[in-house]
Amino acid sequence: MPAVVLIGAQWGDEGKGKATDLLGGRVQYVVRYQGGNNAGHTVVTPDGEKYALRLIPSGVLAPDATCVIGNGVVIDPGVLLEEMDGLSARGVDVSRIVISADAHLIMPYHVAIDKVAERYLGKAKIGTTGRGIGPAYQDKVARLGVRTQDLFDESILRQKVESALDLKNQILTKIYNRKALDPHAVVDELLVHGERIKPMITDTRVLLRDALDRGDNVLLEGSQGTLLDVDHGTYPFVTSSNPTGGGAAVGSGIGPTRITRVIGILKAYTTRVGSGPFPTELFDEYGEMLRKVGGEVGVNTGRDRRCGWFDAVIARYATMVNGLTDIFLTKLDILSGLDKVPVCVAYDVDGERVDTVPTTQTGFHHAKPVYEYLDGWWEDISGARTMADLPTNARVYVERLEELSGAPISVIGVGPGREENVVVRDLLD
Repeated sequence: MPAVVLIGAQWGDEGKGKATDLLGGRVQYVVRYQGGNNAGHTVVTPDGEKYALRLIPSGVLAPDATCVIGNGVVIDPGVLLEEMDGLSARGVDVSRIVISADAHLIMPYHVAIDKVAERYLGKAKIGTTGRGIGPAYQDKVARLGVRTQDLFDESILRQKVESALDLKNQILTKIYNRKALDPHAVVDELLVHGERIKPMITDTRVLLRDALDRGDNVLLEGSQGTLLDVDHGTYPFVTSSNPTGGGAAVGSGIGPTRITRVIGILKAYTTRVGSGPFPTELFDEYGEMLRKVGGEVGVNTGRDRRCGWFDAVIARYATMVNGLTDIFLTKLDILSGLDKVPVCVAYDVDGERVDTVPTTQTGFHHAKPVYEYLDGWWEDISGARTMADLPTNARVYVERLEELSGAPISVIGVGPGREENVVVRDLLD
């Protein structure tokens, strides 16, 4: 079987955990291929249990799936172990988690620099979570990073940490007036974590190649969303990795020709966390309604999400950039009870109608939504399981979003539960 990629098609928080969990019982491997504990997935199981996952792939809640943390992920060892312990305490089996030997580690100095640098920027801040993700990726690109495989050689580990802190401590003390970090204390803590992490480390490229050769189903799970991609997002208000479809091959070691299905998760409206342009953002009672009814609070950060109407311009962009073959539309139920449902079909940029994402950062900041208004519905749709079960106006809304987005909507989320979906087309057939 080919590998299937599941990605966010907006600014993240689209409901990827629900989609992954829906497929988890039918795949043998679930792979997280980028990001760190700056993003999360919320999964609600059939018995009503709610899980907020940060680093561990959502497949951990499936009965038999092996969960792979790929080479493209940056890992905070303490956070990973804390998450594992929390799941174990709730009866979840965490023995099926494996980690790429090439995944980079988030070090204490990454977290320290991330927090103080964001405060230093003041009004120009990007909106980072302060978890050290950006600085860890910076060190990866600068070839100063520490990888999980370094846990097997204490001499190399100490050498790398000491070398990194020669520079980082200068930054912390002389630029930001903060205390220097002790390299020995950093390494000693890391070695303690390493005793538990080392048994999980392997060559995940070979593991996944063998799985595909056997005919196993492999699901590649991204964090964040398309418009937060460092190359294709609303730069500089982006993450430090590639959540887009192309990042799945790089961050997992699976060849791109083995990926034949790319599923984009689109919320029936739009949200984002942090700074940056957001053309359809609402500052009125409707924005507050979407926030409250939709439970729009960040899984990891606890920050309220900015809310707005569905933006078909970025949906089309996500279809193009990722080569989407399917769309999983989530949270359609949140829109029940509206008389009219606006959909942004284009932008007005300085008096000119634009149907694509503006080329320049300035253009995106100046973009104003051009709305089309569709009739709303009042019915409770949480029990719908087929398109015929949906109210007529809800079906019209879905069909219009499919037309505007440029890819088929294959599944529609009509509630938070695992079974609360309308399945139009099977995502694995």
